[in-house]
Amino acid sequence: MNDKKIMIYGAYGYTGELIAREAVAKGYRPVLAGRDAKKLQPLADELGLPAVAIGLDASETLEHTLRDIQVVIHCAGPFSATAEPMMRACLNTGTHYQDITGEMAVYRMAHGMHDQAESAGVVLCPGTGFDVIPTDCLAAALHKAIPSATHLALGFDSDSALSPGTAKTSIESLGVGGAVRRKGEIEIIGHGELTRQINFGRGEKFAVAIPWGDVATAYYTTGIPNIEVYIPMSPRRAKKLKRLNKFRWLLRMNWMQKWLKKKVDNSVRGPGEQARAEQKTWVWGEVRNDRRGERKIGRVVTANGYDVTVHGTLAVMAFLLNYEGPGGYFTPSKLCGSELVEKLPGSGAIEIGID
Repeated sequence: MNDKKIMIYGAYGYTGELIAREAVAKGYRPVLAGRDAKKLQPLADELGLPAVAIGLDASETLEHTLRDIQVVIHCAGPFSATAEPMMRACLNTGTHYQDITGEMAVYRMAHGMHDQAESAGVVLCPGTGFDVIPTDCLAAALHKAIPSATHLALGFDSDSALSPGTAKTSIESLGVGGAVRRKGEIEIIGHGELTRQINFGRGEKFAVAIPWGDVATAYYTTGIPNIEVYIPMSPRRAKKLKRLNKFRWLLRMNWMQKWLKKKVDNSVRGPGEQARAEQKTWVWGEVRNDRRGERKIGRVVTANGYDVTVHGTLAVMAFLLNYEGPGGYFTPSKLCGSELVEKLPGSGAIEIGID
């Protein structure tokens, strides 16, 4: 395959490396890229792939490199800092962009760049991993079941451990709070403020609303004006989370963020292959139109979140390599269809019912 068509930026990170290895296993020869040559070159040598060490602040060099690239898979977080320069470089070079972020701000930024991307004929599709393929596809399927829906709730239940990147993203949200969508607008709420009982697929559990990316993306996919996203959590842990609201001002401080992220670097390692193989994820959704008394529940079981990210990212990449449609911002289900999640290894079918 043409080794100049695909670039994986941030290839030496936990998830970037998994994607690079699986891409090679599938017969692709991506260009590996990242800021740190010392971390990048050993992986490139092992996989027999070309490598380019380049910082995102070197815009002219970055754009020169991207002119031969058809699709960028951006894996270098924190995406709140790295996504915009890569997106703008892609717009200037006609390169399709995808990433593995779960950061709501990145989705909102990409959505705001829709007109520019459409004019450039470039696809911007952030969130082509576990954030947010399964929930986005389920949201699309639920909206199809009740097109007039006014309320959407989503959630997932997983035993998976965090990767360093995901842990750092979670730290960034600590100083902000939770987030929901109300009447079409994103509303910041307190940590642990919104709770309910949910059967994600393996029994009813206490659950807490979190600032997951679907608060942005599911609205772009469905237009449903009221959206919440939940994960299971013990009531005791939820109470501890709620206490953090008093210290959100402190958790926003740069020095505190750096200190917490340093602790992640020193202690958090992504799950190994065997652990990933043993862990599934139960994804749940509820759609309602209260005025009409309509309600539907949807569920889908997927592989471990990191395996979903690897296979989902490569599925979107393969789609984009043969893409001949218009440019613009797309959610994964808008680009590839709500059946995308069902095609991934380890995933079952989306099931829609009344309970």
